[in-house]
Amino acid sequence: MEITKELTIPRLFLDQATKFGTDKVAMREKEYGVWRPITWRDYLDNVKHIALGLIRLGLQKGDKVSLIGDNRPEGLWAEMAAMCAGGIGVWLFQDSLMEEVRYIIDHSDTRFLFAEGQEEVDKGMSIFEDCPKLEKIIWDDPKGMRNYHEDYLISLEDLMNLGKQHEQENPGLFEELVKSGSGDEVALLFYTSGTTSAPKGVLLSHYNMLSMGRNLMAVDPCEPTDDYVSFLPFAWIGEQMMSVSCGIQIGYTINFPEEPDTAQENIREIGPHVMFAPPRMYEQMTRTVQVKYLDASWIKRKCFELASKIGYYVADLRFKKKLIPWYWKMLDWIAYAAVQMKLKDHLGLSKVRHAYTGGAAMGPDHFKFFHAMGVNLKQIYGQTEVSGISVVHRDGDIKFDTVGLPIPETEIKIKEDGEILAKSPSVFLGYYKNDKATEETLIDGWLASGDKGFIDDDGHLVVFDRSKDVMTLNNGKPFSPQYLETRLKFSPYIKDSWVIGHEREYVTAVLCIDYSVVGKWADENKLTYTSYTELSQKPEIYELVEKQIRQANKDLPDAAKIRKFVNLYKEFDPDDDELTRTRKLRRAFVENRYKDILDALYLDKSTVHIDTTINYEDGRKSHIKTDIKITDLGE
Repeated sequence: MEITKELTIPRLFLDQATKFGTDKVAMREKEYGVWRPITWRDYLDNVKHIALGLIRLGLQKGDKVSLIGDNRPEGLWAEMAAMCAGGIGVWLFQDSLMEEVRYIIDHSDTRFLFAEGQEEVDKGMSIFEDCPKLEKIIWDDPKGMRNYHEDYLISLEDLMNLGKQHEQENPGLFEELVKSGSGDEVALLFYTSGTTSAPKGVLLSHYNMLSMGRNLMAVDPCEPTDDYVSFLPFAWIGEQMMSVSCGIQIGYTINFPEEPDTAQENIREIGPHVMFAPPRMYEQMTRTVQVKYLDASWIKRKCFELASKIGYYVADLRFKKKLIPWYWKMLDWIAYAAVQMKLKDHLGLSKVRHAYTGGAAMGPDHFKFFHAMGVNLKQIYGQTEVSGISVVHRDGDIKFDTVGLPIPETEIKIKEDGEILAKSPSVFLGYYKNDKATEETLIDGWLASGDKGFIDDDGHLVVFDRSKDVMTLNNGKPFSPQYLETRLKFSPYIKDSWVIGHEREYVTAVLCIDYSVVGKWADENKLTYTSYTELSQKPEIYELVEKQIRQANKDLPDAAKIRKFVNLYKEFDPDDDELTRTRKLRRAFVENRYKDILDALYLDKSTVHIDTTINYEDGRKSHIKTDIKITDLGE
């Protein structure tokens, strides 16, 4: 179907559901160890009854319907139902803290909240009195809900029964509602991660979402027979891009893991044909392979090393668009058959045609790692305000230091100060209740990204970093801290990194070890420890981390090399506001929080004293009093 400004997501959904009917599986969910298929007809019926149930409760056109919970069919049904009824969907991250839930529910003027189970219902109930527009909380998981009797609570089953009753009394109403919308109307309201301020509400129309999906599919077509695994939060635009914008247009099957913790295992079972994930997911996959390598026998390690050398060499020829000699093709095939095929299968990537990453910077080391394994990994560039994506790599034209070329109907240009501007039919309508921010971001139809970059000789976009994050080194040259941070995270022993050095004498780093991997290393080397804090400060662990830093420092100009570092006494945590929900570092926040550490790194000190309290999500508090070591590499 042609994507026009008259077409809406609900209208396209109704057409696809009518076309596929009971002949095709729309989605699967793993429950109690069994994959449960749901046909397009089932999908349509559930959406219809939820939508009419909302109408029965009094939902009006333009009302906000918020949703919180894990990825599951009911969540997608509720989102689609809200749009079909003329409402606007607003997703919250499942692990959002109370203040985040209160802010979004209140700021968005939400009337109805879909909460998965007891945990999410409790969050809704705790902020109910603070959000005057909130009228009903709808839950679908009965576990733990037996003694909840508040008038404003209603089960999804009861809501759908109301919808069935409303359908009997008003036959054809659902179809009328679906056909009455316009593509220019707001479909979804997304709240940005807010790295520097309170989250802003991004208004996206049906046409914004559908035109973006159409243009991505024009670059990398998918088929109705394809499988996609939905495991990333629906509150993230990247997941909506694949599950809704592309999923509804193509009609491929969406698969939901049994639990968030089983996502990797479930991905392997399904073997998706298309995959989209932020760098942290691919970083974890890389770490999984690296840890297995460390645990493997001598012969397996040697086979992996040989296969990797071959894979890296052939991938490098492809990057450079050079002809691959027949003997290297043969060696590559042997390496693939003997080692890489098994690795891809273990990671669930055996059938993947297109694997995308976006949402944050990915280091060249990770990028090369997957291409050496034969995975067609592509970098994308975009943001919530452009419905997810504006630039992507093309097959056979992949450069790991760029994010590729603009998708169809998208223009990219660079301002004099280096800021990246984008124009496309997917650019958002504006920020909800924030005209000032809208005027600052939308300039004559161009979206100001807040990122710095340039266009190279091949027309590829190179994203340097967020404008506010670009460092000026002691030699006066600009430098992206993200570049070095991603190189550091290629080590299996380092989970997170924070590089500092803007207009300072030298570059320093604060590192968070990977507790499970480093803990395993410590066990094997007969080191005793009782906590993350104690393990991170062991001299042997500092030596281990120092080796990783010296490796990352290689090939860097002297001014950009890390000279001093500390191992932090805890991991960076979104619940502590140190990371966004998509695991981007909140630099301004951590600079303020760890000011004592930051100052000590630029003084003649070998230790810094820490006396602080950590607050956990469940209300527990932990008092930490320790000295952390500062290591000078003498670079």
